[in-house]
Amino acid sequence: MSKVTVVGAGAVGATCANVMACREVASEVVLIDIKEGLSEGKMLDMYQCSTLMDFDTKLVGATNDYKRSANSDVVVITSGIPRKPGMTREELIGTNAEIMKGVIAQIVRYSPRAIVIVVANPMDTLTYLALKASGLPKHRVFGMGGALDSSRFKCYLAKATGANINNIDGMVIGGHGDTTMIPLLSKASVNGVPVTQFASKKKLAEAVANTMVGGATLTKLIGTSAWYAPGAAASMMVESILHDQKKLIPCSCYLDGEYGEHDLCIGVPAVIGRKGIEKIVELDLTKEEAEKFAASAAAVRKTNQVLHEIKAI
Repeated sequence: MSKVTVVGAGAVGATCANVMACREVASEVVLIDIKEGLSEGKMLDMYQCSTLMDFDTKLVGATNDYKRSANSDVVVITSGIPRKPGMTREELIGTNAEIMKGVIAQIVRYSPRAIVIVVANPMDTLTYLALKASGLPKHRVFGMGGALDSSRFKCYLAKATGANINNIDGMVIGGHGDTTMIPLLSKASVNGVPVTQFASKKKLAEAVANTMVGGATLTKLIGTSAWYAPGAAASMMVESILHDQKKLIPCSCYLDGEYGEHDLCIGVPAVIGRKGIEKIVELDLTKEEAEKFAASAAAVRKTNQVLHEIKAI
């Protein structure tokens, strides 16, 4: 038996819960939100899909009742205000930091052995806050960003190369921000063959640029943050944990010397299994990539400083 709680019944949280239900990632999925009836209604709607989609996951909706989340194996935190057009992830920090602290207190109270995945933005900074506020070990608190950014990179690489998207291998590291993420073109391939053999430098450069504004592009098009890919990315991470798949997933991990960085959470590849982060993999970066990573870490650290200024930690 396995249990997952998703905090936040907005579009991302509900999508995450729905994907997990349909894929039968866990025996039970709990969806919590502060808005009366929202989580209950969405979970009832999903339950009515069970015979249509052939799944029997137990689905529970709860209005701000963390007792229903007790003894969760994994908790996914999506709660917080979403980005609006023209708003950066960093501008969200004040409001979402307070929401995060309240959620973390409830998680630690009712599910002290849970692994925590942070989706709310600014993701790297809120992951850092969740780690510090929870007191949980660093391998049990990490952020989703790199998994999503990498899926977007693969999307744009597939468009650039014309290759089957499921044959594309591409990874994004660094901060989960439009100017701080680092799509690793040097390591991108189609079934092991470098993407440079399938597309021009111009097309590949466009794929990198489109990846970096992938979230902002969707926000501009639909008027709010994306939800299908973010929800699916979080579900994929939960599945790697509960099924002990040990997938190598770029995600926001706490660094303590890796990549020459200390005391911050930022996107790097990690092996994700039943214990959470089982290994952080240090890549052999090019000189340019290493410089970009250092700059990205500095930018994330600057955002983290806001937490001290507002006395969130």
